[in-house]
Parts: sequence; structure tokens; C-alpha cells
Amino acid sequence: MEFKIYDTLPQEAREIRLRVFVREQGFQEEFDTADKFSTHIVAYDGDIPIATCRYYTQDSRFLIGRIAVIKQYRGKGIGANMLAFAMEKIRKVGGKEIRIHAQRRAEDFYKKQGFETFGEVDFDEGCEHVWMKRVLG
Repeated sequence: MEFKIYDTLPQEAREIRLRVFVREQGFQEEFDTADKFSTHIVAYDGDIPIATCRYYTQDSRFLIGRIAVIKQYRGKGIGANMLAFAMEKIRKVGGKEIRIHAQRRAEDFYKKQGFETFGEVDFDEGCEHVWMKRVLG
């Protein structure tokens, strides 16, 4: 598996997000202005794009989001590896805290990666979400 970093939203990331968030999960407002100023990561299995995420700074904190792994590659640790890769990139540029606005169904996954939940449950397009954070050591 290879990770590639992009300063603009690449077509590979767009396709993965459409496949996972729009077609599988039913979200309609997948793309937003944060895509314009985010760093995007795509994981490849050979030439095949299999996962993506993005990160950016907001109020001196880093936000990681839009973590998506295509269905046939799930359960193989790819999401955890991608998250670790993104956190290392953030650590290298001096990031101290990372926040994620996670789907409630993914909360346990993020807890296993060292994140803790804070605040109230809210809804994004009718789907329960929670804010989670992790302080980088």
C-alpha cells in the first residue's frame, strides 16, 4: 500500500467519497469549501485507489475528515493506517491536537486510535455524529 498526498482534491479521492458517502451511505452534501484548503491523502493498492481522507487547520487545531475505504478493502487495517499516516504528517508540521467529527457508528474505531469523545451528539444530514479529539504527544 502506498499513500500519496495532494494539495487539491484529486479525482481518485472524489470517486472514493462518492462511492462510500453518497452511493453507500446516502449523503448528498459530500463536497464542501474545506476541500479547497485541505491536504488530501489517497491510499493505493498498486494502481488502484482504495481509501482517502483529508486534513486542515482550524482555530490552531487540525481536523481530519472524510476518511473512506472502499468496501472490499475494509477490515484490513487500512483506515487505521491512513489515520496514523495523517497524524504523523500533522505531528511533523507541529500539530498538537486533532479533532474529528465522526459518524457515531465509527466512534469505537476512533477510540481504538486514541481519540476521546467530547460534546453533544449532533446530526449531519440526519446521521448522528460526535466530536472526538486526540492530543499528540
